[in-house]
Amino acid sequence: MATELADGIWWFDLRGVNAYLFVDGEDVTLIDAGAPWTRGALLDHLDDAGFRPRDVSRIALTHYDLDHVGAVNRFGTDVSVYAGALDAAVLRGERVPALNNRKTAFQRASQLLVSEPELSVETVADGDRVGGLDVHETPGHTPGHLTFVSEERSVAFVGDLLRESNGRLEASPWALSHDTGAVESSIRQLATLDLDVEILAMGHGTPFVERGAAHLSDLAGRL
Repeated sequence: MATELADGIWWFDLRGVNAYLFVDGEDVTLIDAGAPWTRGALLDHLDDAGFRPRDVSRIALTHYDLDHVGAVNRFGTDVSVYAGALDAAVLRGERVPALNNRKTAFQRASQLLVSEPELSVETVADGDRVGGLDVHETPGHTPGHLTFVSEERSVAFVGDLLRESNGRLEASPWALSHDTGAVESSIRQLATLDLDVEILAMGHGTPFVERGAAHLSDLAGRL
């Protein structure tokens, strides 16, 4: 069932991976789109929150991974997708990930299971804004990983840069990361922004609804 973390901020727990909804009046942003096998669950959660696929204004992807882009084609051709440059190129089918890295090799294999999107895929970077969310480049888990932040609404959607495990915040692990050094650098850089956010919404695990910035700062100090 969909969980409202704060007014207009919804968490969709999709059997091991998370998607989120950021609602600002009639403007509705879906952050990540689950796996191919969770498409039905995503639409059910959307319905639980009181929305239909046609209500979604845009999809903001934190990164290209099989379990985050699986339902991008379920929202009609009028909905734009926003992603970091390198990951957007993979989603469009313009870039084939290399085989000489554990992460990109997996991405390359997963391309066989992801249909090229029927809708527009736009590239965004540091300083851009997607709906009511500020864009921050946070590479490491994937080369084009992004974090979306609204300090006005006190939330940061951090994708798989971070994960929650047993109540503890962790960095993207070596086995699942393109570049662990870049992961740590992105976490430290994000922490130095001293973001005014309570909610820290990860791609995996239970999101924090209090002291999000403090949890991030604590992790950065442990790296």
